[in-house]
Amino acid sequence: MLYYIAENLAARQAEFEARLKEAGHDASEAASTVARAFYYAAWTDKFDGAVKPTQSAKVTLAMHEPWGVMGVACPDASPLLGFASMVLPAIAMGNRVVAIPSQSMPLLATDLYQVFDTSDLPSGVVNIVTGPRNELAKTLAQHDDVAAMWYCGDARGHEMVKAESAGNLKATWTFENRDWSKAQGRDFLDRATQIKTIWVPYGE
Repeated sequence: MLYYIAENLAARQAEFEARLKEAGHDASEAASTVARAFYYAAWTDKFDGAVKPTQSAKVTLAMHEPWGVMGVACPDASPLLGFASMVLPAIAMGNRVVAIPSQSMPLLATDLYQVFDTSDLPSGVVNIVTGPRNELAKTLAQHDDVAAMWYCGDARGHEMVKAESAGNLKATWTFENRDWSKAQGRDFLDRATQIKTIWVPYGE
């Protein structure tokens, strides 16, 4: 499905470039977003766990498992690439996402619904909620059915998300805006999963 998303994004790249340019953003975001989609599509069957020796006659399996439901508050800058860079690794690892898009251009993210619909992405995997980012992020951080929360924003928002997540021990990842053209890799995949440790005894 992620490959379908990438292919459908590529087919509509010129349209997204025009939308970005019209809003005063860098049109090259569209091409970078297509590349980002192909990147995470390639990772879906390659992000494996590990087998570790622990003690005599036992090995330990470290298995990557999705969190389940993740809340994602996307950056204001890079409204298309920033959204894709945070949402795609989460769904690549098997999570469902409630995403708060950029406040500077939220309709650009909602246009992705059409891409998702034509790419066979099941309903409910990506849910986009527009509105004031910090108010929505607070609600997601407090929600018991959200297992992990990613937040890109200012220091005040970081502290709010951590404080509101403490009541249900939600896993959080907060960071300031970054160069989204380089923001990809195992760090995102690691934080989109939790580790299940399985002890396996074996005979001599």
